[in-house]
This record gives sequence, C-alpha cells and structure tokens, in this order.
Amino acid sequence: MGSPLGDFLRTTRDNIQPQSLGLPDHGRRRSPGLRRSDLAARAGISVEYLTRIEQGRDRNPSVAVVNALADALSLNSSERDHLRYLTKITGGECSAHTRPAPPRREVRPSVLETLRLLEPGIAMVTNRLGDVLAHTSGYESVTRGTGLLDADTPNLTRYVFTDPRARTFFTDWDDIADEQAFDLWLGPSVANSEWFTTELARVAGPDFTRRLNRHVVPRRGALRLSHPSGCELRLLRETLELPSDAQQLIVLLPADDSTAQALDQLRHGSHGRLRIIS
Repeated sequence: MGSPLGDFLRTTRDNIQPQSLGLPDHGRRRSPGLRRSDLAARAGISVEYLTRIEQGRDRNPSVAVVNALADALSLNSSERDHLRYLTKITGGECSAHTRPAPPRREVRPSVLETLRLLEPGIAMVTNRLGDVLAHTSGYESVTRGTGLLDADTPNLTRYVFTDPRARTFFTDWDDIADEQAFDLWLGPSVANSEWFTTELARVAGPDFTRRLNRHVVPRRGALRLSHPSGCELRLLRETLELPSDAQQLIVLLPADDSTAQALDQLRHGSHGRLRIIS
C-alpha cells in the first residue's frame, strides 16, 4: 500500500528528465523519468530506503532526508511546502471508517462584513473542499447560468468534475481541475478530505482520481471564463487565507479592459445581494 508522500515522490521522479539535472541519459527504459537509483544517489540515501518510502513502507523519514529529497528533485518553494505537508499527514495518517464531522460552514461576521464592503465586486468565501459558503452579488452575476450555484450547498470541486457545463465555463478546465484536486490535500482535516474524495471518486471517475494522486502543484494563473451570455472573461485572483476557520476569501479582479466592460454588462440590471449559505 502506498502513501501520499510516496505517491508524490514517485510521480515527481517520473516527470523529471535526467538531462534537466545534468545526469546522463541511460537510454530506453520501461518507466519514464529519473531512475530511483539516481534520485537516491543525489539525496545521499540508499535505493532500498527510497523504495520503502515510495512504497509506503517507511512513513516517517527524518527532516534531513525530506530536505535532501527536495534538493535532489530541485523542487521549488511551493513543491517543498507540499512535500513537507505530505510528510506530516503520511506520518500520522488516519483512515475514516465513518463519515467525520463536516468542516465548519459558518462564516465569521467580520468576514461577512468584508464581503459586503467588496460589493458589487466578485468575491466568495470557500474552504479547501470547494464548498461555497458565502458570496457577493458580483460573484453570482459571473456564475449565473452556469449551474455552479444551483445546489442548496454549492461545491466548486464537485461542479468542476461532475457538471458538463464546467468544461465550457472554465476555458482552462484542465488547469482548474488540477487546482481543485490539489486543494483537497489541504482540506480542513485528513478525515474530511478522505471521505469527500471517496464520495466524489464514485461519480467523477478517472479524471478526478488521476489528478488527485499526481500531486501536481498548480501555478494558479489568470482565471479565464466563457460566460453563457457570450462574454469572455479574464480574471486575476487574490486569496486571503483564514487559517483559524480553515476557509479562504477569494477576490476576482478584471485582468483587462474588455473584461471590466463585460463585467459592467453582467452587473447591469442585477439586484442581487450578499448570499450566506448555511
């Protein structure tokens, strides 16, 4: 049985070309990427030890070993953070045999007041599972007609992977799917993430499970949307972490003049208001 840490190391190793690290090309081989022996040598550990980590048989490597592996794989800062996080949850991994208590859905009054001050801008409060907990009228105008907010308890992750309209709405659907799958690893708790991913995998299929286990750290560039009205939107994302609530406040800003003009058209005649979803 593997582990999140082992899956990340193996996937990252498979995606690295030896030449990019100054290593010789060993010619054709059965699996792509960097050889396990090469990674072990660069990290200063034995091949046997690296094999145990990748296969999930050793779940508690030392900080020194984790840092050595990060250096050997030439990980950037975001990838290093994710490696350390996976090391933490792998060492104390839990399995939820019953559905755990749901993550907190209440949004603090001061956060709601911040949302009100952002009206009629585009903003929402969410968590790492993708639950949309509150949003401005501007956010509703951008998502109107897409089906995203149709559910009583809308969830962005479920929408991306199970609603066919999402593949049209998100111009860069593949990138958004990678982001939503990655964020599940950073969910309110390991137990909640395990339950949610199990439930979602039943209906989302391989598009979801493949991304979940790849551990690709997303770049999170500009968000491009194809609105049902025909407007093409390009939005910049600013995220305020609310760590005590395991929530995020996300603000979307027009990235160009044409998007700003399109947003004005979408807001015209809209009499929406801040919505809190309990």
